[in-house]
Amino acid sequence: MRPYIGSEIGELETVILHRPGTEMLRLTPENKDDLLFDDVLWLERAQEEHDQFAKVLTDHGVQVLYLRDLLSQTLEVTEAKSYLVKEVLSACESGCGGDSSIQHWAERLSPTDLADVLIAGITKEELLEQLPTVSSMTLATMGNDDLLLPPLPNHLFTRDSSSWVYQGVSINAMQHPARRRESLSYRAIYRWHPLFAGQDFPLWCDGDTSPGVTMEGGDIQILGNGAVMIGVSERTSSQGVEQLSAALFKGGVEQVIAVHMAKNRAQMHLDTIMTMVDHGTFTKYVGAGMMPTYTLRPGDDGSIHTTENPPEAMNDVIAQALGVDSIITLTTPQDSRAAAREQWNDGANTLAIAPGVVVTYESNVNTNEYLTAQGITVHTIPGSELGRGRGGPHCMSCPVSRKPLT
Repeated sequence: MRPYIGSEIGELETVILHRPGTEMLRLTPENKDDLLFDDVLWLERAQEEHDQFAKVLTDHGVQVLYLRDLLSQTLEVTEAKSYLVKEVLSACESGCGGDSSIQHWAERLSPTDLADVLIAGITKEELLEQLPTVSSMTLATMGNDDLLLPPLPNHLFTRDSSSWVYQGVSINAMQHPARRRESLSYRAIYRWHPLFAGQDFPLWCDGDTSPGVTMEGGDIQILGNGAVMIGVSERTSSQGVEQLSAALFKGGVEQVIAVHMAKNRAQMHLDTIMTMVDHGTFTKYVGAGMMPTYTLRPGDDGSIHTTENPPEAMNDVIAQALGVDSIITLTTPQDSRAAAREQWNDGANTLAIAPGVVVTYESNVNTNEYLTAQGITVHTIPGSELGRGRGGPHCMSCPVSRKPLT
């Protein structure tokens, strides 16, 4: 397997998914907002839905790599285990990283058990069951159910913290604290896992968070033709776009189209309002309208040349980047209330598994019927539980390899 993503629609060969697990049982009505979910979910049903998603992919010949497996296999490497234990505990807000006995306990865990702790977190009671001698004032003031290490339920949305762009990968700097630890998992996987360790690929960004610099994969779309489109959104900053663009230009990317979006949760990423479904063809939420864009190109001296484009030029700007005369935007004909409901339920969040072949949530009936009528092959999956974190098939997938377009 040679990682390479040259488009959003080339035949999908390899993808990283995360099957929801124990971390979802940490969600409560009290902490769900901090953990960026709209509601708690029914884990067993969410797992069934996710299994159906994975089956659609494997039925089409896609190799599915599960994040938990990749992480546990990475932790078999002693250096990787030491790195993650040190980095995770040092970032632990409860202060658990200052206790050497906790670090020694974590390093003695099996790779599988440690992977589960890193993803699902751990409570005071769970730690004391395994390490009854540990003692601190911090622990004494905590309730038994309090989390020493918070869970990572948003690992479900594998695209956001890791994005393969052409021949390299960006480990993304996440906007919210609840997601920043996700980047550590990918940093270790891409450095030490046998699938990636022996390969020479650029690391466009390493996930480090600097003031004002954020980037999330739901805003990144690989157009092909040496171009990338990135949303400037609630989660991705202009500084983040410029930082990633500078790295991409050094690697041969010719231009980046930055799309300035409304800043709200319903449209948190570019892929919540538009995704590519076929050659020069996008599905798009009608409420998004035409948006201002900026065309970024590399300068001869390492600088970035930026051209501001008015909203009405958006489609022409994307067409120029694709190297085509015009693009097609498929906007489902429905009233504004129906459109808003389907957008909220990720109607535009399609995952292309080949040109003109997409995976969507079954609940978005109007959008699915319209795409089908326009010649798009639509494979639907249930998502009543998976969608409670505001993400669809595009969000829940990190493509690693696609076939080149012909």
